[in-house]
Amino acid sequence: MNKDQNSASQLFNELLEAESRIGNVEVMIAPPALYLSQFAEKSQAKVGLGAQDVSSHEEDGAFTGEFSASMLNSAGVKYAIIAHSERRKFHSENDELANQKIKACINASLVPVYCCGETLDERESGKHVEVVKGQVKRALSHISESELDSLVVAYEPVWAIGTGKTASSEQAQEMHAEIRNTLREMFSENFAQQTRILYGGSCKPSNAESLFSQKDVDGGLIGGASLNSEDFLAIIQAAQ
Repeated sequence: MNKDQNSASQLFNELLEAESRIGNVEVMIAPPALYLSQFAEKSQAKVGLGAQDVSSHEEDGAFTGEFSASMLNSAGVKYAIIAHSERRKFHSENDELANQKIKACINASLVPVYCCGETLDERESGKHVEVVKGQVKRALSHISESELDSLVVAYEPVWAIGTGKTASSEQAQEMHAEIRNTLREMFSENFAQQTRILYGGSCKPSNAESLFSQKDVDGGLIGGASLNSEDFLAIIQAAQ
């Protein structure tokens, strides 16, 4: 929940004007839902639009304040972020609800960007791998491999979001490898290898290259650093 309409539009324009710096990196921006239609009119092939959330309800109806996946698709949105740590913390979202939202995205041809991650207590108690693997298994249960062909997973160590702390490159790689192994166990080797797993947890220009150099880190889900166009572009360039 950042930026009024004018400053958000300025930030988006700065990104579009620097298209040559994006290179071959696939870029998504997820502004507040209020601005999605406006940005869709200006969006270019190299910058896809994502929603910060999506409803689990697929049919129109009395769900005040909700945006269905099909409504987002009709507005030019390509991606939807699901189960972000802040949605989990402030809106009591869980993986059973995430499962429904992922299914809604699949049925409306939206790319689901599913978020998972452990708290500081869970990491310090040594349960972090168990917690994250459990999240992934619940969120993707009863969905076929073919239905999930566009899935993106984002690992968010909750203790590193907005705190200035960052998982080390080794810690990020360890968890990304565990997530990929979970996908391998649930589906297949091919699916595990083709699924993009992003790191989200205080990724910034100073650490992006180190994080992205890890074998199983395929990109980033950028928070605070995306609110400054130069910082965001520097991170994009580190992903090339």
